[in-house]
Amino acid sequence: MSLNTKWNNVFSASRFSIVLLFFIINLGSFALLRIALLLKQLADIDTPLYQILFAFFLGAIHDLAFFSYLLIPFVLYLLVLPNQIYRSKPHRVFSYIGFGVFLYLLFFVELSEWTFWDEFGVRFNFIAVDYLIYTNEVVNNIIESYPLGWLLSGILLATVLCFLLVRKKLASTFEPIESFKERLKLTGALLLLPVLSFFVVESSWYQFSTNTYLNELAANGPYQFFSAFRNNELDYRHFYKLGDDRELTQIVRKQVGIDTAANPTSDLYDIKRLIKPEGEEKHLNVVLITVESLSAEYLTTFGGKDKITPFMDEWFKQGALFTNFFATGTRTIRGLEALTLSIPPTPGQSIVKRPDNGKLFSLGRVLQQKGYDTAFLYGGRGYFDNMNSFYAENGYRIVDQTDLTADEVTFANAWGVSDDIIFNRTLKEADADYQNHKPFFFQIMTTSNHRPYTYPEGKIDIPSGKGRNGAVKYTDYAIQEFIKAAKDKPWFDDTVFVMVADHCAGSARKTELPVDKYHIPLFIYSPKHIPAQVNDTLSSQIDVAPTILGALNLSYESQFYGKDIFKMSKEEGRALVSNYQKLGLFKGNKLVYLSPQQRIDVVDDPFPLGSHRQLDADAEHQFVLEVMAYYQSADYIWTHRLSRYQ
Repeated sequence: MSLNTKWNNVFSASRFSIVLLFFIINLGSFALLRIALLLKQLADIDTPLYQILFAFFLGAIHDLAFFSYLLIPFVLYLLVLPNQIYRSKPHRVFSYIGFGVFLYLLFFVELSEWTFWDEFGVRFNFIAVDYLIYTNEVVNNIIESYPLGWLLSGILLATVLCFLLVRKKLASTFEPIESFKERLKLTGALLLLPVLSFFVVESSWYQFSTNTYLNELAANGPYQFFSAFRNNELDYRHFYKLGDDRELTQIVRKQVGIDTAANPTSDLYDIKRLIKPEGEEKHLNVVLITVESLSAEYLTTFGGKDKITPFMDEWFKQGALFTNFFATGTRTIRGLEALTLSIPPTPGQSIVKRPDNGKLFSLGRVLQQKGYDTAFLYGGRGYFDNMNSFYAENGYRIVDQTDLTADEVTFANAWGVSDDIIFNRTLKEADADYQNHKPFFFQIMTTSNHRPYTYPEGKIDIPSGKGRNGAVKYTDYAIQEFIKAAKDKPWFDDTVFVMVADHCAGSARKTELPVDKYHIPLFIYSPKHIPAQVNDTLSSQIDVAPTILGALNLSYESQFYGKDIFKMSKEEGRALVSNYQKLGLFKGNKLVYLSPQQRIDVVDDPFPLGSHRQLDADAEHQFVLEVMAYYQSADYIWTHRLSRYQ
């Protein structure tokens, strides 16, 4: 008997052979995707061959685990369906169509994984879970960014070719006649796979290396997607190494600048303190411009080679530029969280997205108490990422794309209106407050520097939709026009303009927390009140709120973790950097970060890559306590509702 005959007999032995056929196709296609991703990122995976092979081995285990869950309803269906119906012509046609549909979905998922990797440098994770919720923006973004018709046609062609290749083997699976007892035995055996997967396969197994890209190769995208869906908010006290709460309370109080000897407390993580600068308060207007994905590396000031920020590079000479400044995370809502609340990032989802996130101590709250009109202005639809709800629940007025008139919306793409439009609306809002003798605080979130990178034609010398460089240059142009128009306003001289990025354009690197991928600009501009200067103190987005309030010389009771950068000494400099699981403290050219499974890791000289090593618990005890103090206290304050106001 030939090998081909034996192979064909396998598929004609049982109706459950259709599961085996689909499993082989799944395993093969996921392996091919893994090879493609390896080749794409090969320059960054500088590890021995045996580690790459081990990543593929782990990947196959995760592929099997995903498939084992996927097969449950189909195995039960094959169990209960009588032989007469199963072997009937209508059922065969139904099965062929269903098999083809699932092939198409399989290839569609793999294409989606490729595009997701292209943008984020990882397999599906909690970002994909979030994007599934906001289908309008995401689908339109895909349509505007990729040749969708060609790609979907290519998937269809691959589906047809694969179906034709396995058609005969598929047909042979309808030949067997099996009793219910025989089917029950096979069902029991097959359902052992998901049971074993549930109890044996850990969702963190793929994180076996210090090379992030290699870890991602070992994962399975759909499996990670459902894992992220379950774990969008991590229980800090279950997953992370803990310190003594009372000891960490004293450390975090010192970190935020409290004299613990003069201000003792028995309350855990009480960081309230009175900020009372000398001199009169300045009730200046504040315009905080948060620019989408503006990495420092794009700016000529920071070494960018493409000369795509001509206005900002000159503008930065006229105010306070902070050159050693870092984002806390890799997503817009992480940046907004830090800028608004001045708190360390907690693991899992940003507080902006969590339920019951209203009446939190914030930058807006301090200014509201001083009589300011506080507003959040967004060029897109603010239901995305729960932004409108978060800011409304914390006392801000909301102005987003839905509030703009038809005359105002002269250009829009999947993510919202172009930056010039939201800036023009800001001018109108400022004029109205000025007429009403009301100081204002406007927090603007831009959208143009985002795929598909489209903007109004004729404004800059790079055609719309040609890539990130054009979007950055257009944003530079829009800010220039905004500042030019603001200079003609009667409120200009009494306004502080703050420009900061929400995060970098990309955070993918072979290390888990690549510090250089968190480096962003911060610039404060108010010619009548803030002299031109360059500040290279290591600082973070959590420092923006107290720095703004310090520039206004305001007195207030603070619950912020950040400090006024103008008043920070070099020795106080530090930055908090994180992704949704890794929680890091960058200080003294060393990065220490906490991970689930109660891990603590150290990277020496992490900018840009550095050398990764295990923690020296004795030598670095104090550093570890500091990073624990930031994150353990932030989790405690959130879960115990300590930062709420009535």
